[in-house]
Amino acid sequence: MKKHGRGVKRAIIVKMTEAHWDVEKYRSPYESEDHWFLKRDFMLAHQDRIPEERLVCLAQVYFNIELMGCKYPAKTMEQVAYLAKEVGGSYKEKKKTLLKRTFVGAADAAGAKVSGRSAPKKQSC
Repeated sequence: MKKHGRGVKRAIIVKMTEAHWDVEKYRSPYESEDHWFLKRDFMLAHQDRIPEERLVCLAQVYFNIELMGCKYPAKTMEQVAYLAKEVGGSYKEKKKTLLKRTFVGAADAAGAKVSGRSAPKKQSC
């Protein structure tokens, strides 16, 4: 095990694996191309160091953190963050250019409708 930072032990790289298994078999039919590439790139980056079953699980966790904002126990978050350091750069850049959602409070929307204003005050997220 390797020590990092504040004395936290990380057992990230389990063993070297010789078999290169087919990552594509883990693509779900409902995943968009961008989402699949994010997960696939994570698996390909670590395929030779982490056993298949464990890596598929970690890739799903990475996907859940990046796309859905899920939180996991601290050790899991640290492990995935460490593994994800060099993965997903193109997705993150693309994500910056996407439209941001705009939220309007109910009171502002109702007030705008009553007063005849076309655009209530907006809060960006």
